[in-house]
Amino acid sequence: MLPVATEVAPAMAAAGFWQENAWLLVAAPLVSAGILLLLGRSADRWGHWLGLLASTLTFVVGAGILVDLLGSPAGERVREVDLFSWISTSELDLVAGLRLDPLSLTFVLLVTFVGSLIHLYSVAYMENDPARRRFFAYLNLFVASMLLLVLADSYLLLFVGWEGVGLASYLLIGFWNHVPAYATAAKKAFVMNRVADVGMIIALGLMFSTFGGLDFTTVLAGSADASEGKLTAIGLMLLLAACGKSAQFPLQAWLGDAMAGPTPVSALIHAATMVTAGVYLIVRSGPVFDGAPTALLVVAIVGAITLLFGAIVGCAKDDIKKTLAASTMSQIGYMMLAAGLGPIGYAFAIFHLLTHGFFKAGMFLGAGSVMHGMNDQVDMRRFGGLSRYMKITWLTFGAGWLAILGIPPFSGFWSKDKIIESAFVGEGWQPWVFGTVALLGAGITAFYMSRLFFMTFHGKQRWTSEAEGTGPDQHPHESPILMTLPMIVLAVGSVALGGVLAIGDGFVTWLEPVTGHVEHHAPVIPVPVIMAATIVLVLLGAFLAWRQYAASTVPVVAPRGSLLTRAARRDLYQDDVNEGLVMRPGQYLTRSLVFGDATLVDGAFSGLGRTSSGLGRALRGLQNGFVRSYAAMMALGIVVIAVVVLAVQG
Repeated sequence: MLPVATEVAPAMAAAGFWQENAWLLVAAPLVSAGILLLLGRSADRWGHWLGLLASTLTFVVGAGILVDLLGSPAGERVREVDLFSWISTSELDLVAGLRLDPLSLTFVLLVTFVGSLIHLYSVAYMENDPARRRFFAYLNLFVASMLLLVLADSYLLLFVGWEGVGLASYLLIGFWNHVPAYATAAKKAFVMNRVADVGMIIALGLMFSTFGGLDFTTVLAGSADASEGKLTAIGLMLLLAACGKSAQFPLQAWLGDAMAGPTPVSALIHAATMVTAGVYLIVRSGPVFDGAPTALLVVAIVGAITLLFGAIVGCAKDDIKKTLAASTMSQIGYMMLAAGLGPIGYAFAIFHLLTHGFFKAGMFLGAGSVMHGMNDQVDMRRFGGLSRYMKITWLTFGAGWLAILGIPPFSGFWSKDKIIESAFVGEGWQPWVFGTVALLGAGITAFYMSRLFFMTFHGKQRWTSEAEGTGPDQHPHESPILMTLPMIVLAVGSVALGGVLAIGDGFVTWLEPVTGHVEHHAPVIPVPVIMAATIVLVLLGAFLAWRQYAASTVPVVAPRGSLLTRAARRDLYQDDVNEGLVMRPGQYLTRSLVFGDATLVDGAFSGLGRTSSGLGRALRGLQNGFVRSYAAMMALGIVVIAVVVLAVQG
């Protein structure tokens, strides 16, 4: 069991100004969202600036709290700030409060810093959209919900933020819902996340029945004495919840369709919010999983499957945003794999989540910049040679590309390589399987991300032209300063953040009050060999992509491809599987119930009514008012009675 800090330092006694006002982290963007929605069109001229101001304020408050915690001893870096009495019953007494510790503060700074850059980018990106004010309201709601999720001091309050994130993602993915396909994509994300919510609700019930409470202190401390069976059940339900929010197998099919939203939304979902929530949930619940090795193993298996799943899908996509979406799926798979390794992997999962937040946000904003300069074109087969026209976009995107490949000294090298090394730690079959999957994923990542980079920025120009009868002429151009400035800042993080955090294992040490001390175990293969194999596979993947998509001519129309390529284009038939196993049976069941209701239930009552009505009509014919008819019926009655009596006596 991890020596996780479950004793909380008295918050208000030792708290500084920033900690006392930590409630602003959630209140500022939430109030801003409310103002922008309530004022309506009257706030159109300045609403986007209010949204940016609210997001920036949350970063300032988060940075102030970080300074306060860094000035405290490691043992006093877990603080709770009580807000108000929330639930008070004979069975459950729960205070709504915020938990300020290294894990929550890491997420706060990632969400607020990257989120603020995305807000700034959106000012220019959404300039001509008539609903820009509403867009910023939804962005603020998204940020507020994510901050509540990571700052909550109980699983129940976390669930409130969890649902808020789901609502905000639905609103933003379907922001342009006048396009039917976009509205469908939003509904798909919403429904699949509701499936995951079932897991979260069941986990909450199991926690309450097992520990008698839902706050982190009670649950995490009580995990040391709980039975393995109960912890396994809780862990598996938490994993189900995480799979939906973090787009992990088998609930990952919504992520590619989520590209229907404006590009800043994609950056926010994939870098700072939504998909990172599942990783947070697993790491935050570390003591639960430490007592449930079976559940922990399932986490690692799910991460390994998703890692390869997303990488393979990414190799066959021609839509630049959907390629990046597949990349996110794969990279979150790396994080889940690390979290599934237990105490040796928790900190590395968050380390990679942090560096990934910078380079993936930078690449999504870079993709938006390319779309901005190419009349919203997303087909990479219609790009090529853009490096000559979009220098800043090319350089900043290139920084993210090298970071995700794990080329030293870029950020991804410091975080992803630690996961690969940790995957080779252990006994039996696990290090060989997980380590090999992590290595293979690095090579495939290098191929599909290099494919994206070369198809977009290098090679021959393949722009759409009116002469081809396929659309307007393209005139690539660089984006305005409000879009390129956030990309430059994120590129700096892509280059240097990982190396800075890795100095003296500084980031891992920072997380120790939550994740515990990371014991250094020797992998089954020497570390230098693992590092060399990783670099070789990465360079090989990049070279294959260069040879096929930069040195060779890229066809404007994609060739038919192999069986695997065709399957990857259709997301390895995940939608078909979901439709066959869930959607179609659900439709048939619904139709059967409707038919049964109409024929059996309604039919029974309708038949009873028709029978009564028919009997009434028959009896009404006998009541005709003629005396001779009544006399005949009386005589017939007497005859019948006489026959019956004689029959009985005889």
